[in-house]
Amino acid sequence: MTDLVKTSKFLSQHLRHRPEAIGIVLERGGWVGVEALLTACARHGHPISREQLAQVMRQDSKRRFSYDETGERLRANQGHTTAVELEFEVVTPPALLYHGTATRFLPDILASGLSRMARHHVHLSGDLDTAAKVGRRHGQLALLDVQAHAMSQAGLIFYRSANGVWLTDRVPVEFLRLHVSR
Repeated sequence: MTDLVKTSKFLSQHLRHRPEAIGIVLERGGWVGVEALLTACARHGHPISREQLAQVMRQDSKRRFSYDETGERLRANQGHTTAVELEFEVVTPPALLYHGTATRFLPDILASGLSRMARHHVHLSGDLDTAAKVGRRHGQLALLDVQAHAMSQAGLIFYRSANGVWLTDRVPVEFLRLHVSR
């Protein structure tokens, strides 16, 4: 594992799940000052320079992190399990979104829908390729079509994170279909 991957994983762990473990407090929106973060990382055995941080931000294909408009604060874009108000704006979704998962999870999903589990939201993809990449990480791939527009019409709320991940609180089973390749 490269140093950049290790750094990205370290940042994900502490910006999404355990900020208190390195002595940082996430501000409203999940933001933390860059200097405070770098100081905390160094104090806890993972020194990161500003240049290394910038390199992680540039090279992360999933764009997990974002700077604010000043460049002096950053946050994880989504995936949090720690209590924080992320301040996403409500957006209207497209007709279809997608969810990749493992076939072993299908019986539960098809019985009760998608739930956020320990995270703040259910994560959905706007395209099949991204959903497939996510699903393959968990085992034999199963793809689900999510009737997002119909969900929105029924009053369910959607957000879109800075890196393009679609978020919602839950996906009831009636809005799910197994994806059939055409």
